[in-house]
Amino acid sequence: MSTTTTPAVAGTPHHLRGTPVVPGLAVGPVVQVRTDVSAAAVAAYGDGGHADAEAALAAFDVSVTAVSDAFTRRAADVQGQASAVLTATAGLAKDRGLRGAVAKALGNGASLLDAIAEAVEGFVTLFESMGGLMAERATDLRDIQRRVVAHLVGEPEPGLALPAVPSVLVAEDLAPSDTAGLDPARVLALVTEKGGPTSHTAIIARQLGIPCVVGTKGALALVVGADVLVDGSTGLVELDVDVDAARARIAADADRIARIEAWEGPAATADGVPVKLMANVADGASARDAIAAPVEGVGLFRTELCFLDRAVEPSAEEQADIYAEVLEVFATAERADQHVVVRTLDAGSDKPVAFATHEGEENPALGVRGLRLAYENRGLMERQLDGIAAAAQRTGADAWVMAPMVATVTEAREFAAEVRERGLKPGVMIEVPSAALLADRMLEVVDFLSIGTNDLTQYTMAADRMASDLAHLTDPWQPAVLTLIQMTAAAGRRAGKPVGVCGEAAADPLLAVVLVGMGITSLSMAASAVRAVGARLAEVTEAQCREAAAVALAATSPRRAREAVHALLGA
Repeated sequence: MSTTTTPAVAGTPHHLRGTPVVPGLAVGPVVQVRTDVSAAAVAAYGDGGHADAEAALAAFDVSVTAVSDAFTRRAADVQGQASAVLTATAGLAKDRGLRGAVAKALGNGASLLDAIAEAVEGFVTLFESMGGLMAERATDLRDIQRRVVAHLVGEPEPGLALPAVPSVLVAEDLAPSDTAGLDPARVLALVTEKGGPTSHTAIIARQLGIPCVVGTKGALALVVGADVLVDGSTGLVELDVDVDAARARIAADADRIARIEAWEGPAATADGVPVKLMANVADGASARDAIAAPVEGVGLFRTELCFLDRAVEPSAEEQADIYAEVLEVFATAERADQHVVVRTLDAGSDKPVAFATHEGEENPALGVRGLRLAYENRGLMERQLDGIAAAAQRTGADAWVMAPMVATVTEAREFAAEVRERGLKPGVMIEVPSAALLADRMLEVVDFLSIGTNDLTQYTMAADRMASDLAHLTDPWQPAVLTLIQMTAAAGRRAGKPVGVCGEAAADPLLAVVLVGMGITSLSMAASAVRAVGARLAEVTEAQCREAAAVALAATSPRRAREAVHALLGA
């Protein structure tokens, strides 16, 4: 007997559309994330009854410590990007600037809750005015505020409470701390009203393999308990679904899932053209997890994530120990032709590293970040390269080294010289449009290029990746972004040198077909995404990849590009 449910949204069309992030089909009841502290508890707390401003600040310190320690404990229970996000948020909770702003407001006569609100709002306004990736810190700050207030008024911390039964999780947006706690066994799919394809929510959803659609206008109007079907490949959230019919569609998709789970690599198209699939890692633990997947090395070792909680720069010797944890995993791997691409510090903007980044920049996303940190601190780069070289020599690993935020050929040439002096292979990231436009000349001075699609998309489209109203612009399927990728890949073919993609776009199986058709030689992603990408590539020929690239480049919007490639491949 067919099972139907209460209408998901009264008086609306039969579907919502957002930006697809993680492919897959899922059907289940809607649950929403609780993000607020109860008004009754806040009213009962009142001014807190503190004897004076000093006593109120002491209460703030106790609550902040509890919140920060909770983030730190959760960071220890997860790995990779999720752990890094939680560690950074733990540090932000104890930020001295935030505490100082609370103390100032208390000194001016504000109650503790009002002082916290005033301090947080001041920093949120500042971060949002900066644009770029700093807007993501505003989400973190508001999350911290809610949790601190909850501690003060005696309530459990708000945020994600995992559903008792497998459900579709719907939210305006999720704080990174909530996303890091997702359990794929109980969260069938994720739908957010805000956010873009490169937000922390999207990145961690990919890492966990949960079907995900972001930037979905009207998502919060979905009725809690109503069944919806989420298609993470097309971005459609279908309402008023016949659950039995939806489950039949999901069952029909079981063959595809089985092929994905059975795929063991190495990656190649159906007619045997090899494509190197690699892992993005953050530390030794994530590298050890990655080697269990059918990967052919590391395409992005995010070194800055090792230092988010460090106030003082580690010595070259200390850094060598840290890098060796990753390199030794792939130096001892049984698979041949493994290498590890180490990215030098991509600190700054949304990844503040205390010993490296500049404070008080008007627009950090367009400021002194990545390679630019070495302008006034050459020793920072020299010590990191010394540490990488020592780790490579110790482990015998094949280490390639690339710099982020390279904008000129001169920068690339100078960086390459320093890398080669240490016997390592130099490359640069293509994240700035100028670098893509100069790809031919870049390849005259370096040995490889790696396209960071997250930043390349943001800078090409002049759109903050956290602005939900601009999610259609921060989509790597944008024709302008695809054109820059195609130009870069073509330069690699002319030079006979490898060009990879290490941004989140590499984890999209359909887009992977397009990228290979453009001539991209390697794709690096969360290890959990490798099988889906490899299985998809195994179903298409090189000619089909090229045709997919052509129709995507000819499309006038991301949506039409996806639809054209779907139609071409019968996906």
